[in-house]
Amino acid sequence: MAKTILQPLVFLAISAITFVVCYLLAITVSVGTIESDGLSLIMVAMIISFAIHWILFVPSYIFQTEKFYDLTGSLTYITVLSFVVFIKKTTVHEMLDLRSLLIYGCIMVWTVRLGGFLFWRVLKDGHDKRFKTILPSFTQLLMTWTLSAAWVFIQSLSALVALTVIAGEEMGVVGWLGLALWIFGFGFEVLADHQKTKFKADPANEGKFITGGLWDVSRHPNYFGEVVLWLGISVMAVPVMSGLQYVSLISPVFGFLLIYYVSGVRMLEDRSNKKWGNNPEYQEYKRNTPVFFPKLF
Repeated sequence: MAKTILQPLVFLAISAITFVVCYLLAITVSVGTIESDGLSLIMVAMIISFAIHWILFVPSYIFQTEKFYDLTGSLTYITVLSFVVFIKKTTVHEMLDLRSLLIYGCIMVWTVRLGGFLFWRVLKDGHDKRFKTILPSFTQLLMTWTLSAAWVFIQSLSALVALTVIAGEEMGVVGWLGLALWIFGFGFEVLADHQKTKFKADPANEGKFITGGLWDVSRHPNYFGEVVLWLGISVMAVPVMSGLQYVSLISPVFGFLLIYYVSGVRMLEDRSNKKWGNNPEYQEYKRNTPVFFPKLF
């Protein structure tokens, strides 16, 4: 009984703490960045991210649907970054340099591709299994939408810093290295998603688990690719950072921790263990294939 009463309070506390952490991060990394009407663009970006998610949380709870949850994250990336670019160009009259154009373009390509893919998958499957126990709970669903808002903001923090500083730094070796990492990670994620989609589309594979292609070197190659591509974004942004702006390098670390311990790997590993835990072939696959970082040989 006590656990049942305390749970909603815990979910609300997590939501509040999440917002406060993002607020403090926005203040910290905004030093030396562009402002509009006395407010840093990074702070505005954070407010927009939470506003969009909290507004859409309402119909999600009322209609008990998660179908537009992932799509909301993607649309928030597009809205936040496009807003920052627009204000920088129109208010500050600061043209985008090559680094900013590449960072903005890379994130747009990634978010349109992934958002479309996830939305199509939910429509095809009819529901998102992650939300089975979350939807009925007002506070847990609010926490979930709040965490998504934080994910968008913190994951894009390095990019936001790069887009809101006035710097004429050349791309240099570090910048091009970051772009190479993004290309590698993006390609890895896209190929892994394609291989799994093709595998699941074959009726002969009903009830089976994928072990071929990139799924032979990692049990979650799509997530590995996503972590690498965001690392690439942060590496591209590093040369124009200074002082407290380096705190924004928490972005790829946050992305890895979220994917590995919260929303991705852990949940799927638990689900797979329940489904195939007694399957000798699955146990063999687990012994021979790393959870996350791909094996080289």
